[in-house]
Formats: sequence, structure tokens, C-alpha cells
Amino acid sequence: MNVIELADELHARVGDYPKALVYEGREYGSGELRGMQLRLAGALVDISVRRGDRVAVIAPNCPEVGITYAAVWRIGAITVPILFLLAQSEIEHILRDAEPAVVVTSAEFISVVNAAIATLPNKPRVLLIGDQSEGDAEAMTPLISGGREHQEIADMAPDEIAGINYTGGTTGHPKGVMLSHGGMTAVSNAAISTGDYEDGNVGLGALPLAHGYGILTQLLAMRVAGTGVLMRWFEPGAALQLIQEHRVNVLAAVPTMLVYLLHHPDLDKYDVSSLERVGCGAAPCPVELLQEFEQRFGCTIYEGYGLTESTVVCTTQRRDRPKVVGSVGVPLPGFSVKILDDDHNQMPTGELGEICARGPQVMKGYYRMPEATAETIRDGWLHTGDIGRVDAEGNVYVVDRKKDIIIRGGLNVYPRDIEEVLFEHPAIAEAAVIGRPDPEYGEEVISFVVLRPGVDAAAEEILAFCRERLAKYKTPKEIYFIASLPKSGVGKVVRRELRDKLLV
Repeated sequence: MNVIELADELHARVGDYPKALVYEGREYGSGELRGMQLRLAGALVDISVRRGDRVAVIAPNCPEVGITYAAVWRIGAITVPILFLLAQSEIEHILRDAEPAVVVTSAEFISVVNAAIATLPNKPRVLLIGDQSEGDAEAMTPLISGGREHQEIADMAPDEIAGINYTGGTTGHPKGVMLSHGGMTAVSNAAISTGDYEDGNVGLGALPLAHGYGILTQLLAMRVAGTGVLMRWFEPGAALQLIQEHRVNVLAAVPTMLVYLLHHPDLDKYDVSSLERVGCGAAPCPVELLQEFEQRFGCTIYEGYGLTESTVVCTTQRRDRPKVVGSVGVPLPGFSVKILDDDHNQMPTGELGEICARGPQVMKGYYRMPEATAETIRDGWLHTGDIGRVDAEGNVYVVDRKKDIIIRGGLNVYPRDIEEVLFEHPAIAEAAVIGRPDPEYGEEVISFVVLRPGVDAAAEEILAFCRERLAKYKTPKEIYFIASLPKSGVGKVVRRELRDKLLV
């Protein structure tokens, strides 16, 4: 079993078709994209990339990103997507941990990649998207255009790793989530079996292809003969223009994107009547936003729920079932969701507990982290850390997060990551980070700090310190100075009390 077999099955079913992808004004036929994938697979084999080797990709959206994933899977190697929004130290940690044989990047990030690999004991080979080489980085276009086609598909066991997707960790370092060929295949097959994805769709691809949700869109695209309109990165005005120009009818989004589209000052100048369905995930979508967006765009929003550790999706609202606003739908076919208490007992219908999932989509584990894996997967059940309930019809509701993850603009922010940076500031004795509801981003990052006795510091100074060390989306919005942090009897910070302070 190899996840790339899904793409070959589509090719066998429909053959080559035009306008499979549109990117920055250029149209790509499915046969052209397939040829690029096969030749890159051949080139990777020729430069000694072998089964099980890691290939990291850090680049904005472009056809070469998806082509790289497909080529890597075809030869049995492992993809390591890296979100380009991450800070330099986080990128260095991922590359050191994953030890890739090859790093694929773009001109915008070659300096970041060069600085990161300079710290590594074993230097990976660097492929630069485009037709120009730079230093030791080899141009990728000649490999794609002039190489031999590698038709063979590596025969992989269902539990063999297809990708290692790094997600933020409460230890202060990103954790590598090992996703299998069987899990990726199962998610794609289950989603297609719902009937919600069809040949002929025109979808706008504005999510980062390094994000799990973006990768899910590629897994689905390998099953249907449609048109993908790919954006380098999301920009609301450009997205509205593309929806109008290409008559886009399907959109995958996070709530923040919906906010930007809905409140764009020139929205009324665009014809967005073609939009029919929006899949929304990665963060809760406020009911008022959902209803206002559906009314203005004349479409229907279908929410889903999942996490990187579940190969992105566990549950989804479906067109063949009544839509229950406020829920995140029902489990995908073949997947199971239970609500369990702290002793692993199933909670009665409607009662709150931890959302736990089981099925082929569950990760194989955290890369090189057996203890964290054992803590998260128990008795075959993935413990999500999220609190929720299930109603009598099987609809799942996410009520709160057991872990203190902040979801800002659809991207996970782990408080400990920011706290570790704050602790490095010489004036700070203690720090705690929480999320505050925000109408634009879903949540904003708010920091509470306790200064060292006799030491002073301004909020702007601390914010500047954070900006130098954290990705922009992780940098606190505000700093609150506090005499002491509220703590429990065992010395743990009581974040609930900090949230209450924001309401005073």
C-alpha cells in the first residue's frame, strides 16, 4: 500500500485532462503534472534518495511542493513539511531531529535554510525551486524537465511512514507526528465515500501545503478530476478575484480566512455566486460568523474536527445528513470517536469528557519520542486533549481544550513555546500565556509576566524581545504585568484565573 496509488488510480480512471491546476495565471494539465512528478521521482532516486529517507520541504505554495510530496511517496521516502512561518530556531530543531537527506526550498527561504543546515552535523542536499542554482543549492527545474520517468511505486506496508509532520509541543520543541501510508489512504477514501467530493469541482487552494489541512486537500485532489486554483499564500482580495475569475465552487478554509473575505472592503465588487461549499476546520468557527458568511456568499459551511495526530480529520459535517450548527459533525466512515473520563471510562451520551479517536488514521507515534507516544495513544485510542461530548445522533461537539493550545488564525500556538522565550528575558521571573477570544484571528496570544525584584521593563521592550525569537503568529499581542501568578496547591499555574482577569 502506497498513498500515491490513489493518484495512479485516478489517472487510470480518467486519463489526462486539461486545467487540473491553475497557478499565478498558468494552467497545468493532469498529464503535465504527472510527468513532472515521475521525473522528479527519477531524479531523487538518481541522487541516492532511498526508501525511508526524509525529504524536507520549506516553501510557499507552488506546484513543485505538491509534486515533491507525490514523488517522495512514490519512491518510499518520507515527506517532512515545514511551515515557512516558523522561527529560525524551530526550523533548525526540525532539521536536526528529522535528519533529511534533501531539503527542497525556494528563493525566499534559501538564506533561512542555509543558516539552519550550517548548524547540522550532516548537511542535506538542497534543491532550489526554479531554474536557477544558488551556491550549493541545485536548481530543481532541470531535474523535473529533463530527467527520466520513474513509474515504479514502492510497495509499502500500511503502517510504514509516509510523512513526519511537526506540530508545536508543550516541551518547547516541535514534535514529529508520524503519519502512515495506510492512515493517509484511509482518510482520503473515507472522505470520498461521503459523496462530498466530485469530479468537476473547482477548488481554491489557499491553505499552506505544509499545514496538515493543506496536505489533506492534496490527498482529496488525488481522488477527483477537478481543478485546483492554487494561491502562493492567502490574500483576501486576490482570493475574491480568483473565485470570480475561475468560478470556484469549493473552498477549504480556517475561520480567520472567512473573516477576511467577509469584511473585505471591496467584497461587493466581486461575483462570488459560484461558491457552493466551504470546508472549515483547524479552529472553532463562531456561529455568528458562520451564519453571516453563508448568507452573504450564498454557500454552506461544513465544519470538521481533527488534529495532526489523526491525519488531520476525525469528524465532519456531511451533505447527506442534517447539519447541526455548533457541532463538528460525525466520525468519518471507519473511524470511531468516544468521550472518555480520566480513568478511560466511556461517558454517557451528552456528558463531557476527553475526545478520543481510533482508526487507521491515528498516527504511528511521535518521531523519536516513545514516552510522549505512550501518553497520547492508550489502548489504541488517540487522546486528543480536547473536551467534548456526543449527542444521541452521533454528532460531536468540541467544548473546550484540555490542553492549553491557542489557535490563532488556524495555526496552533503552544503557551510553553512562548513562555520559554519569555523566561530568557533578564527582567522576567515568571510568565504564563493564554488565549483571548478575538473576532479576527479566533484567538490572540496574551502574556502575563512577573518581573524580578528591583528590575523594571516596558511591555514594548518585551514584545520586541519576543519578535526576534518567535514566529509572527506566536508573538504575544499584549503583555500584562502581574505581582504573582495564580497557582494551585502543587504549584501549577491556574490559567483559568488569568482568563478571568481579562474579563474584569
